Amino acid sequence: MVSKRLSREAGHRRKFLAIIDDTPECERAVAYASKRAQHTNGVLVLLYVIEPDDFQHWLGVEKIMREEANATARGALDGHANKVRQSVGIEPELVVREGKPTDEIHKLIEEDQDIAILVLAAGAGKEGPGPLVSAVAGRAAAFPIPVTVVPQNLSDEEIDSLA
Repeated sequence: MVSKRLSREAGHRRKFLAIIDDTPECERAVAYASKRAQHTNGVLVLLYVIEPDDFQHWLGVEKIMREEANATARGALDGHANKVRQSVGIEPELVVREGKPTDEIHKLIEEDQDIAILVLAAGAGKEGPGPLVSAVAGRAAAFPIPVTVVPQNLSDEEIDSLA
């Protein structure tokens, strides 16, 4: 069970959470979530999750790999944040976590009671809709807030008309 959402109470704003990863479709999720935030006077939260499986090495190598992963995460978040600033003129919140993506998404939703909508994008390729969308569809993740799934093939104009 998720804690009570506060986004409708005085002094709070509804937050839209988009996940940043290396999938091509994540850009569509960010575009939709940023437009929804803009149109509803909400806030956009961008989350990048670093999976710790990559750091199972000797201590010195692990430290370097962790630093590189954090730099990659910050770079990806900054790139998406710059696009959001330029296209819709809002300042997103940027979050980096380390762990299993579904676990870290759940933790962030629990910690930030203003997050009300999780926005994911479904890939259009033959490999399937993507790992997070597959987890939601298979109920492995069962997120405690509404999830909006945006098709990867939507244009900016289509996203703007839907958001």
